[in-house]
Amino acid sequence: MTLPRQLIVTVDNDVNIGNVTRAIRMLRGVTSIKPAKRTAAEKPRLYDPETGKYLNNSTMKAIEDARKGKGIAFTGSFEEFKKWADEI
Repeated sequence: MTLPRQLIVTVDNDVNIGNVTRAIRMLRGVTSIKPAKRTAAEKPRLYDPETGKYLNNSTMKAIEDARKGKGIAFTGSFEEFKKWADEI
């Protein structure tokens, strides 16, 4: 009896995993397919089409912090914020 072998397939984020899974299932000898779980270090990242690259971890952290309202340096009214932003 021979031991089963494994094949690791890496795809881009824009690839439909379901299509890849169906295609691999059609191959002779495939006994099981298990998608890998993402670790905390492998969070999804935004893609910049102008550069063709993904944003780095520090940029993603700044975006996540801004979405959560962390590290906001300005406090005051909207009019004060608009004036402050126009000065920059």
